[in-house]
Amino acid sequence: MIAELVSSALGLALYLNTLSADFCYDDSRAIKTNQDLLPETPWTHIFYNDFWGTLLTHSGSHKSYRPLCTLSFRLNHAIGGLNPWSYHLVNVLLHAAVTGLFTNFSKILLGDGYWTFMAGLMFASHPIHTEAVAGIVGRADVGASFFFLLSLLCYMKHCSTRGSSARTWGWFLGTGMCAGCSMLWKEQGVTVLAVSAVYDVFVFHRLKMKQILPTIYKRKNLSLFLSISLLTFWGTSLLGSRLYWMGNKPPSFSNSDNPAADSDSLLARTLTFFYLPTKNLWLLLCPDTLSFDWSMDAVPLLKTISDWRNLHTVAFYTGLLLLAYFGLKSPSIERECNGKFVTNGKQNANGHSCHSEVEYGNSEIKPSFASKVENGIRNNASQRTQLPSTENIVVLSLSLLIIPFVPATNLFFYVGFVIAERVLYIPSMGFCLLITVGARALYVKVQKRFLKSLIFYATAALIVFYGLKTAIRNGDWQNEEMLYRSGIKVNPAKDFCEIDTFMSASHGCRFQETTWGNLGNVLKSQSKISEAESAYRNALYYRSNMADMLYNLGLLLQENSRFAEALHYYKLAIGSRPTLASAYLNTGIILMNQGKSEEARRTFLKCSEIPDENLKDPHAHKNSVTSCLYNLGKLYHEQGHYEDALSVYKEAIQKMPRQFAPQSLYNMMGEAYMRLSMLPEAEHWYMESLRSKTDHIPAHLTYGKLLALTGRKSEAEKFFLKAIELDPTKGNCYMHYGQFLLEEARLIEAAEMAKKAAELDSTEFDVVFNAAHMLRQASLNEAAEKYYDLAARLRPNYPAALMNLGAILHLNGRLQKAEANYLRALQLKPDDIITQSNLRKLWNIMEKQGLKTSKT
Repeated sequence: MIAELVSSALGLALYLNTLSADFCYDDSRAIKTNQDLLPETPWTHIFYNDFWGTLLTHSGSHKSYRPLCTLSFRLNHAIGGLNPWSYHLVNVLLHAAVTGLFTNFSKILLGDGYWTFMAGLMFASHPIHTEAVAGIVGRADVGASFFFLLSLLCYMKHCSTRGSSARTWGWFLGTGMCAGCSMLWKEQGVTVLAVSAVYDVFVFHRLKMKQILPTIYKRKNLSLFLSISLLTFWGTSLLGSRLYWMGNKPPSFSNSDNPAADSDSLLARTLTFFYLPTKNLWLLLCPDTLSFDWSMDAVPLLKTISDWRNLHTVAFYTGLLLLAYFGLKSPSIERECNGKFVTNGKQNANGHSCHSEVEYGNSEIKPSFASKVENGIRNNASQRTQLPSTENIVVLSLSLLIIPFVPATNLFFYVGFVIAERVLYIPSMGFCLLITVGARALYVKVQKRFLKSLIFYATAALIVFYGLKTAIRNGDWQNEEMLYRSGIKVNPAKDFCEIDTFMSASHGCRFQETTWGNLGNVLKSQSKISEAESAYRNALYYRSNMADMLYNLGLLLQENSRFAEALHYYKLAIGSRPTLASAYLNTGIILMNQGKSEEARRTFLKCSEIPDENLKDPHAHKNSVTSCLYNLGKLYHEQGHYEDALSVYKEAIQKMPRQFAPQSLYNMMGEAYMRLSMLPEAEHWYMESLRSKTDHIPAHLTYGKLLALTGRKSEAEKFFLKAIELDPTKGNCYMHYGQFLLEEARLIEAAEMAKKAAELDSTEFDVVFNAAHMLRQASLNEAAEKYYDLAARLRPNYPAALMNLGAILHLNGRLQKAEANYLRALQLKPDDIITQSNLRKLWNIMEKQGLKTSKT
């Protein structure tokens, strides 16, 4: 038990520095924007949606069905909301638990000595685990590993009790249940059934390849045959159920996720797919260069036979075959025991060993088992326990290394990545076991004490270096900026789409990301605009046709009022990906603000017609389409086409996804009905807006206006005051309340509200202009003049502002200034009758007073 506790403690200690980390990379989509984690979403949705919250049967679904992991996220969310600390804590505790289970598993194979410690400590400290443990979404791999090991340990118990205890099938049931749970944490968990079969055949029964078929043919071991048959049946059932549940269709990925899969060259695909396992093994052996994203061109395609990396491929598969040959074909000691055929001291019939011993050098050990000498404890005949031989452990280690990795090899179906470090979490068990048993074999083989010490301390040093690398690599996962900067040298170009769906406010939505593009988004969030722009342009330097990156740059430019440049990049983004609804949305908004109503209308309509088939994030797409319809309705509303606006708003309500915040849409529905004098309908939608968001200020104001119009004055005043209470810094709230007070002839109060509104929103033309109107109606002409003057300076080319400023100057006796403003207003709008009439009256007064006019 000490080995398990020490190894778990190391696994816990090494990752304590991740507890202060933020959400990073895929955490945003899997947790922060995943509707399945919210309490208002029925928890059963988890079992129908993929890991990212998309319906499994949707054409754009990732098909990553991991409901138990998502359920654990939901529990985290219920307890601690979006505080990343609790999510990281669960990951670290899970890793410690997996480390303890792995050490216990190693003890069964290696015994109680220090080589078991070595295996456990190596697994606890291996840097390849940082993505799975420090990245919260890596919990899927860690959780799958936990049940993977439980399933394997249950099967080992089943093997040892088979034929001698009624509990044996209870252990088998545990095997099946844990395997199912492992698969529901992550897909590769189901491979534990194949590893269990390898253990039963090659480790427990110690069969060689040439003995398997005769054993089956002659029916020498029916219990083995039955167990393997049940494993096969259960594995097939799990895989078949999962395929059915996801709609009997494999996922589809973009070519940037897995460039080799999209290559037209069969040679390039073949060479690259054969090379990638070599690269993964190197990351396990020497995890010096780690990255959170290896997609796109991080690993260039192998296009020719002459590519020098093919030598690595040949060396890798040669070594693999030699190890397999060593484990499966090495000579074994065979003899008869009690009339039964025995291999390596184990009866093939039932797995019980014979008690004979064979001399090997100076140590007396059983040929089928590694004695305690091999595991670092002095040989003692009374203490000797039965352990698998080195050859047996090599076979099991290779199966642990290879079989869980097979789903990621593109052998059966294409996957959505080139290399994913977290996928190596389970295979690393086989790697750690293989390294440990190899070191142990060398330790036993060499005779000199110096060489024995060298092997032992070299293995210990490797663990120390792994631990140091892990602690350092954890620092890269502290926040997104550090993570993205760390990935630039591996994958500089990969992009990240942070979509703002401008409605009455901006809403964010993220797509796949990394490196320069991700760094640009982090810098933008820190208001480092010029650095962010440089990062985006660096990403486009590596790959100029990335639609998400073009969109991000356009969004940055739009937010900094560089509208012409923003339009240019939005059009390039649409050209690169015609289904990018968010680019249409923001293009339409810019055109609408520029007064190009017809172009904006066509853009919004085109966006609303884009289907969501085969899109990575259909939720984000539907958000953008709904926002397009909302803005199209606003455009019709501003043009006075209220019935058209209502028709579009209704379409938006039909198309909006469940995570869409509808309060602004409902409020505008009420406004349209209000303009059509359909007051009951207007009141219904104002109330719907307030039900969907009880603190929605625009709905408080518009509903207050409706209540005032229908004679419910006291109720109306409560809603205006509530709006001010919700945001005392918003001048618009004071302005609307002031207008209500003005209509109630409470002039002094109205004037105070007008001044407050203009002071708070002194750069908002509408607020300042309306405040000046209210002050003028309250006969506070001096104050009105101040705010009319401010409004004219905010919009110096707006005729109404100049005319009203002229009128108040006229009333206040500043006749020459009044004349200048009237004349300027007429230059901008020569046929304005009111301004012409006011100017003639002004000239009459000026002539009576003997003042010079522009007319004379």
